[in-house]
Amino acid sequence: MTNTLVRPRRPDARPAFLVACAVAWSMWSVGSALAAVPLSAQEAAGGQAGVRGEVSAILDALHEAASEADFDRYFSLYAGEAVFLGTDATERWTREEFMDYTRARFDTGTGWTYHMLERHIAIAPGGRTAWFDERLENANLGETRGSGVLVMEDGGWKIAQYNLTIPIPNEMAREVAQRIRALTGG
Repeated sequence: MTNTLVRPRRPDARPAFLVACAVAWSMWSVGSALAAVPLSAQEAAGGQAGVRGEVSAILDALHEAASEADFDRYFSLYAGEAVFLGTDATERWTREEFMDYTRARFDTGTGWTYHMLERHIAIAPGGRTAWFDERLENANLGETRGSGVLVMEDGGWKIAQYNLTIPIPNEMAREVAQRIRALTGG
């Protein structure tokens, strides 16, 4: 396995993975003092007071814009250095790469629809970084999980990283791993 150092294009740019590393460290070091608060679909839709509610509203807007194939609104919610991780192991897209993929899809008038079932949000000390995980329902994929990081950028919350996964029941994990190895030659 080769590790690659990605350098920012501008001296002041901070890649999303550095933000994610800082968040992971914060989560570890702060521990239970910042336990994520679960939100039901009804609670999130009704709007929560404070920062968790603001973050939840951004995620709701993201899913709504994707469902409506609203390209401009969808990408207005992402940070400049955002990264999207898709369900396939090869799907690691910068914001620009993900815009290219999404534009082709949204131009057909078709987006993707995910309904939030449950969401957990935590805010880092200082209130400028948030992380989340959410259980989602999709007509084609069934239950999925989204997780990621939001940062304050240009006076508002922006998604710095979004990771979409398909949870696999533990009882099926070995079989699925074997099938993936067979498919990829790994």
